[in-house]
Amino acid sequence: MRRHPRLLVASLVIASLVVAACGDDDTEATPTTVAATEAPAVTDAPAATDAAATTAMETPAVEGTVTVFAAASLTAAFTEIGEVFMTEYPDAEVVFNFAASSELVTQIGEGAPADVFASADRNNMTKLTDAGGNATEPTLFARNLLEIIVGPGNPSGIAGVADLADEDLIVVTCAPEVPCGKYAAEIFANAGVTVTPKSLEENVKAVASKVTLGEADAGIVYRTDVIAAGADASGVEIPEDINVVAEYPVAVTKDASNAEGAQAFIDFVLAEHGREILDSYGFLAP
Repeated sequence: MRRHPRLLVASLVIASLVVAACGDDDTEATPTTVAATEAPAVTDAPAATDAAATTAMETPAVEGTVTVFAAASLTAAFTEIGEVFMTEYPDAEVVFNFAASSELVTQIGEGAPADVFASADRNNMTKLTDAGGNATEPTLFARNLLEIIVGPGNPSGIAGVADLADEDLIVVTCAPEVPCGKYAAEIFANAGVTVTPKSLEENVKAVASKVTLGEADAGIVYRTDVIAAGADASGVEIPEDINVVAEYPVAVTKDASNAEGAQAFIDFVLAEHGREILDSYGFLAP
């Protein structure tokens, strides 16, 4: 089991800051900002090369808090990356806010403080860039695939997406504005099936929890979430011809209070060690 003694996951803390700054805002994300275009000019990450590693090594000593707003599906991988980053930069502290990318964008737009924004899709990064909220061009750092999550041993015998149309099954997905919900809708359309979820969850971790707790028979999550569930769940692969590839961009926000630390964190994610950690959690190279 990986231990993260120094890492702070600050969803609740940052949410309270947002409430203080924004009155009665009820969203659960946190702040970040990005550039503006119809489709953001997202740069492909340099394939974990010596150049990327060198960039991280050449970054000046980092101090202070680096606040990272990241998609919920990145929770385990980024938590470990944050721990290793703090070992590399002992005078720095990484604080995470993990939530649905759509929630994070809302929080950022309402002024919540963030240094880095890592999204599970291009669309929410585009919202940031269209608002001129980024300090650096978004860079793709990972990809992911969608998968059906079921209980251990697949007790309902679900063989594929078509089976999810069975009204006797309790199927859950993310809400449609959340990246994993949008991807699920695309998969159902690609498969030509009509699936009526019994509930629409706020993020992908909530979908996975419904299944691992036995409250649902199946859900659509990222492959990395099935891996993270371990023995508490099984996965049913979705064929490539109907599946969706999720792309993850990252950027320093315009109002970053620790821009140097933010860039150092992004460089670390793009460098070899960050790539290895992402790989270990099932993420694909960009």
